[in-house]
Amino acid sequence: MAAGLQVFGQPAFTDVARVLTCLFEKNLKFELIRIDNFKKEHKLPEFIKLRDPTGQVTFKHGDKIIVDSRAICLYLCTEFPEDGNRTIYGTGSLERASIEQWLQAEAQSFDAPSSGLVFNLAFAPQLNMAPDEARIVENEKKLQQTLTVYDEILAKNRFLAGDEFTLADLSHLPNSHYIVSSPRGKKLFTSKKHVARWYDAISSRQSWKQVVKMQTEHPDSFE
Repeated sequence: MAAGLQVFGQPAFTDVARVLTCLFEKNLKFELIRIDNFKKEHKLPEFIKLRDPTGQVTFKHGDKIIVDSRAICLYLCTEFPEDGNRTIYGTGSLERASIEQWLQAEAQSFDAPSSGLVFNLAFAPQLNMAPDEARIVENEKKLQQTLTVYDEILAKNRFLAGDEFTLADLSHLPNSHYIVSSPRGKKLFTSKKHVARWYDAISSRQSWKQVVKMQTEHPDSFE
């Protein structure tokens, strides 16, 4: 049974949302320590200052400290294989290799353009900043190319790494959620039949609904 799991960050941040979703999928108990509270009180833990200056996400389990959200998810699945969703990291070496390849693909091809769209379509308005239209168009084209490849794969598989929901799908949820929440961004997903079906399936999972509820009930400050 898991004990002493701590997540430092704000649920509104995509990296934090990714980790929280994994924790809920694994049905692990954890303590969420909101960074904004520490900043207001000028009590940001020293290990966070040293490890992650941005303060977006830090995970602590005993003496173990991890700051990359994808690495945190892999750690949780490896450290607690029998808890919660047992197939989220595959059931054999080949499945795990495929999932890890997808995590790399998401980080390299999906994350950059989608993060750019998340900032301009979702965060910029809350920061009273004018969206950068040139950047939006540029990132739309890049993401469109990536989703075209996804659509071809999802025409054959229910999910990215096969017929089961895994970390490969989970990792895409935070950015996709913010993009689909805007009418302009939603078209990128709904215009592709298989991508649209896939997103509906992964965003309907109870683990993700819990994260969205956390974001809604306690909106984080973007100041």
